[in-house]
Amino acid sequence: MSFLILGFITGLSLIFAIGAQNIFVIEQGLKKQYVFLVCLICSVSDLILIFLGIFLFEYFKIYFTKNVELIFNILLFVFLIYFIYSKVRSLYQRSEINFEDSNLSLKNIIIKTLGFTYLNPHVYSDTVFFLGNFSKNFLISHKYFFGIGAAIASFLFFFSLGYLAKFFSNYLINSNTWKIINFFIIIFMTVLSSYVFIEIIDLI
Repeated sequence: MSFLILGFITGLSLIFAIGAQNIFVIEQGLKKQYVFLVCLICSVSDLILIFLGIFLFEYFKIYFTKNVELIFNILLFVFLIYFIYSKVRSLYQRSEINFEDSNLSLKNIIIKTLGFTYLNPHVYSDTVFFLGNFSKNFLISHKYFFGIGAAIASFLFFFSLGYLAKFFSNYLINSNTWKIINFFIIIFMTVLSSYVFIEIIDLI
């Protein structure tokens, strides 16, 4: 039980940092667009990566080379630039936003959620490599409890994030408010893109 709690606290401390994936979950909650599906994909993805890290850490450590990290960073940078571009375009939309309706198809939501999850190298560093390295000397039974605890933290975090945002969306019913939110999202994503770009330069 102590390893379950340790996994929960460790996983929660890693995931609590605000990143591109978390911003996307908040946005979908505010828009009331496929909130359950987005939270589920993020949570299940974390669960998969956590247990990959815990049981296959040494294997992945061998293959996670500098070139692989560079490729993931480039893909993430391109993905973020496109996302920022779409947000800038939304600032010039004059129509009222209906938070009850979805403007994106189910396919697009799934692709964007998977993109924010699996194209982010920090997701791998937090789940696969940090948790894997942290637990590499645990007994096999302790590894299971540690992984379950970390996975519970992910499920709790993402669903709380998504549905709290959905609840507060009731107070954000006009396009002007949403444009302000988009403006801050653009700023944050731009800063994040700059950080990723610097990492790319360092890896080249």
